[in-house]
Amino acid sequence: MKNVKEVEIKIDGEVWTKALDKSFEKVNKDVTVDGFRKGKCPKSEYLKRFGIESLYMDAVDFVLNDAYRKALDDEKLEPVCEPKVDIKNISEKEVLFVFHIIEKPEVKLGKYTKLGVKKEKVTVSKEEIDEELKGLQDKFADIIDLNEGKLENGNTAVIDFEGKVDGKVLEGGTGANYPLEIGSNTFIPGFEEGLVGMEIGEERILNLKFPENYVEDLKNKDVEFKVKLNGIKKRVLPEINEDFFKDLGYDDVKTEEELRNKLEEHIKEHKEAHAEDHYIDEVIKKALENLEVEINPEIIEDETNRMIDQYKQQLQMQGLSLEQYLQFTKSTVDDLKKTMEGEAVNRVKTRYLLEAVADKEKLEVSHDEIHEEAHKMSEQYNMSEDEIFSAIGGEDALAYDLRMRKAIDFLKNN
Repeated sequence: MKNVKEVEIKIDGEVWTKALDKSFEKVNKDVTVDGFRKGKCPKSEYLKRFGIESLYMDAVDFVLNDAYRKALDDEKLEPVCEPKVDIKNISEKEVLFVFHIIEKPEVKLGKYTKLGVKKEKVTVSKEEIDEELKGLQDKFADIIDLNEGKLENGNTAVIDFEGKVDGKVLEGGTGANYPLEIGSNTFIPGFEEGLVGMEIGEERILNLKFPENYVEDLKNKDVEFKVKLNGIKKRVLPEINEDFFKDLGYDDVKTEEELRNKLEEHIKEHKEAHAEDHYIDEVIKKALENLEVEINPEIIEDETNRMIDQYKQQLQMQGLSLEQYLQFTKSTVDDLKKTMEGEAVNRVKTRYLLEAVADKEKLEVSHDEIHEEAHKMSEQYNMSEDEIFSAIGGEDALAYDLRMRKAIDFLKNN
């Protein structure tokens, strides 16, 4: 591919000699040679025993980074992923590296304005407001114990239960004073329905069948549950009044109508944000259809590895390691990479699209814009601007992010 450059860099003379000396100092610390204390073997004796070749690989490590920087500087290259390195020749006098360096591939913008994507018009229905209000009432509901009456759908039953299959007690199928919300479909079909109408202290026998999609050794089997109702709990929704408004943190709301207006605003804001994200996704998707770029497999692999690292961090926030996740899901890192490959390709193409738009439209970010954004972030995260820059990789990283945002704004507004 045209964006792969092969660069030969020779390291010789004093630089290579010093690298070999440094390699000897490293290995000599641990080498044991008869007649000499550990770490005290003369170089001449060491070379007689092990040969100069035993020093090559460590010496290569000592000079590789400088050789790579020289390759980039000499050819004025800007790599987009880790290079492949071959050693073409190595001896006591020199080492000759061949760097296979991948630059950003050629990107050809197709049509990227007036793409015909329409933004969804957002409306809020009465039913959505009713559902939001009901959810808030549920959140602040009181749970009270009923001393009499019959168990109804929506109540919480406090039960003792014991399940038996083929006359034997079912492992994991017993409980004492277990709280079960009737209608939650927590238990197998027929169990919760079979409790409706029970009174406190009553016992019932439920003859049921495990469903087809249950665990292998129990699916479709008959099961007998002996159940005793110890108590009934009922959810009591709060009245829609000023006390409720204050519980919600709305000191300025005085009536149910005002609360409904407030909920309508919140729902609309949420739906508009979702519609905006969807619109941006569709605009980018349409522009990508017109983009021409050939992406090296190494670039996709590099992006996939970056995604794996991000996924590791997400798992760690949940208290899991990647190894534990793979064990639980009975999968491998390669399996995970395969599932991420499509998204990796999309991410790379999107990045190239936005960069190309920013270049074409000469979108730039000023010093003031960078520091204004850093200031906003410092207030949001309670960190200094220096700490913000350190966390995100410096001013250049923030400038790049802002430039990509400008490219997105250009696409969605044109």
